[in-house]
Amino acid sequence: MDRRTPDRLAPAHYSPVRVPPDVAGLASVPDTLAAGSPAKVGILDLGFEVRAGRTELVERYQKTPLQIMRPLWIDPAMPGMSYVYLMATGGGIAQADRYRMDFRCGPGTEVHLTTQAATKIFRMEHDYASQRVQLTAHEDAYVEYLPDPLIPFRDSRFYQRTEVTVASGATVVIGDTVTAGRLARGERHAYRVLATDLRIARPDGTLLAIDTLRLTSGAAGPGHAGVGPGVFAGHDHVASLFVVSDRLPAGEIADTLHDALAGLGVLYGVSVLPRDCGAWVRLLGDSPVRVAAAHDAARSCVHLLLTGHPAPALRKP
Repeated sequence: MDRRTPDRLAPAHYSPVRVPPDVAGLASVPDTLAAGSPAKVGILDLGFEVRAGRTELVERYQKTPLQIMRPLWIDPAMPGMSYVYLMATGGGIAQADRYRMDFRCGPGTEVHLTTQAATKIFRMEHDYASQRVQLTAHEDAYVEYLPDPLIPFRDSRFYQRTEVTVASGATVVIGDTVTAGRLARGERHAYRVLATDLRIARPDGTLLAIDTLRLTSGAAGPGHAGVGPGVFAGHDHVASLFVVSDRLPAGEIADTLHDALAGLGVLYGVSVLPRDCGAWVRLLGDSPVRVAAAHDAARSCVHLLLTGHPAPALRKP
């Protein structure tokens, strides 16, 4: 093994770090498969480089339940951009699951990463589940990481930490959507705890942005923040999109996002990011169709603004 290659199956590689107290307090040894058992650890490690004018997947390591198929090049306007669908074979995330995904996008690469479908977080009786995401965009790379929504089932416990490193001259567009639960079954904020952390920084460690989400239901007991009006404001879906780029002024990116979302039937707010490194938007809505359409409109307008080409319509396999 190359000395620089991490031991991907070592617990230190896939175990969560800086686990929030509301999640860490639920740690236990399940009476089913424990963390680290076969099928409980999902690893995806992908590296991209430009080869003959096209972004190619040059490094790939996967461990079920996480996997990908081959990259696709589906955009006639940007034929060198690689589109990759991330998949999980288990149908959803269960208690004591530990996932980690690493994406390294070399200089000048163009990469779009998305999931095959929404991520379901199953009901849990013991412990919790976690996912670590590490995304690195080198000089002049253009990277979009836009997974489908997280759907937390009743009594689920989940922590996700996403760390993004953006080199000068690179662009990263990263988004997420969280639903209140399985709404068709009447589950609204019935999860035990849902926590996410997003950290965006330069390679030298200079911090650009932090976004923290902490959601607990009444089942978490007294003294917890819960999901009051300051969180979802009575709505069922919350979505975010962060655009880190120095291709254009931050104010121009923010104005473009604002114009694209006006009149789409969702609540939203747009602002520039610290250090004028880009812009971000947060959406609230009751209709999954309208929220998804608004999120896609935001992504599409940014893609057009920063690349000069319209974003292709994506089809899920």
